[in-house]
Amino acid sequence: MGTDVPRSRRPRRLRALFITLGIVLSLALIAAGLGVWTVTRSFPTLAGTLKLGGLDGDVTVYRDDAGIPQIVASSAADLFLAEGYVHAQDRFWEMDFRRHVTAGRLSELFGESQVPTDTFIRTLGWRAVAEQEVKLLDPTTLGYYTAYARGVNAYLADRQGAELSLEYATLALQNPGYTPEPWTAADSIAWLKAMAWDLRSNLDEEIDRALLLPTLSDNDMALLHPDYPYATHPTIVGGAAPQAESQPAANPDPEADPEANPGADSDANANADANADSDADSTAERTTSLALSTPLADLRAALASVPELLGPAGGEIGSNSWVVSGEHTDTGKPILANDPHLGAVMPSVWYQVGLRCETVSAECPFDVAGYSFSGLPGVIIGHNSRIAWGFTNLGPDVADLYLERVTGDSYEYDGALKPLTVRGEKIKVAGGSDVKIEIRSTEHGPIVSGLTPEFGSIAADYPDVEGVPAPPDIAPAADAAADAAADAAAAPDADADADATTDPPTTSAELSLQWTALTPGRTASAIFALNKASSWAEFRAAASLFDVPSQNLIYADVDGNIGYQAPGLIPIRKAGDGTLPVPGWTSDYGWTGFVPFDAMPQSYNPPSGYIVTANNAAVDAAYPAMLTQDWDLGYRAEQITVRLQALLDSGTPLTTADMSSIQADNYSAAAATLVPVLKTLTVTDATADALALFTNWDYTLDSDSAAAAYFSIVWRNLLADVFDSLPAGTALTGGDRSFAIIATLLDRPDDPWWNSETLGTVGRDDTLAKVLEKASTEGVTLMGAKPARWTWGSIHTLELTNASFGESGIGPIEWLFNRGPYEVAGGSSVVNAVGWDATVGYTVDWVPSMRQVVSLGDFDSSSWVNLTGASGHAFHPNYTDQTPLWQHHQTRQWLFSLDAVKKAATNTLTLSPTR
Repeated sequence: MGTDVPRSRRPRRLRALFITLGIVLSLALIAAGLGVWTVTRSFPTLAGTLKLGGLDGDVTVYRDDAGIPQIVASSAADLFLAEGYVHAQDRFWEMDFRRHVTAGRLSELFGESQVPTDTFIRTLGWRAVAEQEVKLLDPTTLGYYTAYARGVNAYLADRQGAELSLEYATLALQNPGYTPEPWTAADSIAWLKAMAWDLRSNLDEEIDRALLLPTLSDNDMALLHPDYPYATHPTIVGGAAPQAESQPAANPDPEADPEANPGADSDANANADANADSDADSTAERTTSLALSTPLADLRAALASVPELLGPAGGEIGSNSWVVSGEHTDTGKPILANDPHLGAVMPSVWYQVGLRCETVSAECPFDVAGYSFSGLPGVIIGHNSRIAWGFTNLGPDVADLYLERVTGDSYEYDGALKPLTVRGEKIKVAGGSDVKIEIRSTEHGPIVSGLTPEFGSIAADYPDVEGVPAPPDIAPAADAAADAAADAAAAPDADADADATTDPPTTSAELSLQWTALTPGRTASAIFALNKASSWAEFRAAASLFDVPSQNLIYADVDGNIGYQAPGLIPIRKAGDGTLPVPGWTSDYGWTGFVPFDAMPQSYNPPSGYIVTANNAAVDAAYPAMLTQDWDLGYRAEQITVRLQALLDSGTPLTTADMSSIQADNYSAAAATLVPVLKTLTVTDATADALALFTNWDYTLDSDSAAAAYFSIVWRNLLADVFDSLPAGTALTGGDRSFAIIATLLDRPDDPWWNSETLGTVGRDDTLAKVLEKASTEGVTLMGAKPARWTWGSIHTLELTNASFGESGIGPIEWLFNRGPYEVAGGSSVVNAVGWDATVGYTVDWVPSMRQVVSLGDFDSSSWVNLTGASGHAFHPNYTDQTPLWQHHQTRQWLFSLDAVKKAATNTLTLSPTR
């Protein structure tokens, strides 16, 4: 009988292991497949034929390899319906998120954390104003918005949740019951209010001055808020503009003289300026600002919370644009360049598109391409077959804060108590109970103080602050109320609770906001008028409708003309210059009208042959109306002008490549001013290697520059340590104003501002030497022990952050939607305005959000590039495909002629009507 040999257990174990691995792998593949399916199911159909309700005829959508659509239709209604459909294909989550921002309805998406933001936006009333503007639209324009909404809704009709965008799958984890509602015209127009808010003139500077005023002398205030350097930096238009009758204010003071027009009367403006100077010197004004320091700081925090949802705002929000006439170009036709500076958001705020009628006619007048906003029909910046245009922010003072005396439900105005306008609203909260809010307004606008605990409140004892007179007409009213209450209490039938009424109502100080964007305007119509304009006269007619935000508009046409027009509603004030909050209890500081359009700055075919706008002063000091006291100080405009003039002086015709080269200019005038002084200082051996980086440096903030990295670290530490005594919330961010202040102080080596308590230094050279040492140590910490190997781009990085989920604090979710970091060149107050906030760090906050160069001699040789890509869908090939081009200052050819568009198309989609 044989012996049985036991079988090995290894094959069984391996088999079991393989089975387990197979199951795990299968599950992983299923999960991966499910993830891919979830991500890609919202990707749009780009080719073939789709049936679409509401169309009258076929519409063709050509897309190139960047996914940029060029839409061709036989009617204007079909054209905008298709644009709405295409926008929704690529960007509907962005559109939906934006309309919740502008309506103060973020809590419906994200829960109670957004109630303070919703409260603030509803107080401003963006959505309510947009709905009023819809009612004012002419039938043709309303038809365009209605057609656009039908296109968006056609896309929504058979899609929901993750079929629309990956963000909805993410939102469902927190808010599973949410379903988007149909799109409306008001949803589109409300976005214009958000953009106006992003470009809201000098409101932050007004708060900054009010916070500084109580503790600083007039000289220090002038140092920290310098005037525009008219003697050294260019203005857009020189001399006074033509004068005309004033346009009436939307809500004029009923007692104001309708004939009074400071905008057309230089003497009246001079008197207003004199009054403002006198007010700025008064003790009462300083004490008022002291009493309001806490609520002003809280209001500043509230202001900052809203733009962060749209892209960070601040002093660096600006733009560059210029146009050169054909006498100086290689084609004999003008070239126009533009790069607006906005917050770095994902996806880019801009959406590239072409809109073309098959046959251009009065009924279908569009043949245009450029940059649109998803959610809004038409093209905002671009060109048509006859003209091109660009925008930069004019930056006028169109918003004022008023200090109101409020007693109960009334406020004082010209010696009498007037009832506050009060309305109630209800905020729906995902996963929570509804929140009821009360919105109060005065003669000037909504009260923006004390809205929520998060945003702070005004102290009720304001009238008792020493040096500020108690309201003379409120006090008697309060006494009368107290007497009446006492009489009621003494009556035999007095209620047991009558003693509760014996306390007079408390008088408190509140802040109200008057802002041009809170009055219904005509900007929604201006877009289409601009798109179809074919001459300077039609361009100006379109510009006259552009109420808010007020912009610098540059112009060029195929006939060789160039021009500039500043549109917008710019208030005329009875007194004050808009730089500080003013008394609201008197009509003496009210608005009497707006600067007439024909009196606004303009230029047509100037002798120089070019026009430059970069948020610098539009006019010189002789201009009769007060547009603002807070222009960008013109360093970018100066460098663009220097570059253009050098090219013109060379005698070589300018090209589109020359314009792109100027857009990429990294020269820092701040470095050129400060570094020569730094190089004269005696430093320690440990600092000498870093200081040596400045030898032979050309002052350009290139990404691979070690000197640029060290200078930027020096700059940040210098601002923090020299101005360490500034009140909270007024720190210098490092832009044009910071540069002007430092440039002034460099010529005052013994100025007390150089005495740093933080560093323990006295005088300019002592402080600068210590800053160099401190910055050298920081550079080693950030980039290593060898300064020669430092690079600016290694610390100056751009993180493209999704506006909704990008700062969720949940790593995997942020990974889904954010992209970067990208190492970038540029900086603050340079032409390549890739800006950063010195109070935060070196990472990028503000960027050229797009770049365009338009050749009027050959539109097909124009160029453009977006910050991100056409698609808003994470992981789509066109999500960030343009970012590397943008990062390295490369551009795409901007094809416009229909034959060229067809030839370059990688996908063609036909939208056909359902019969």
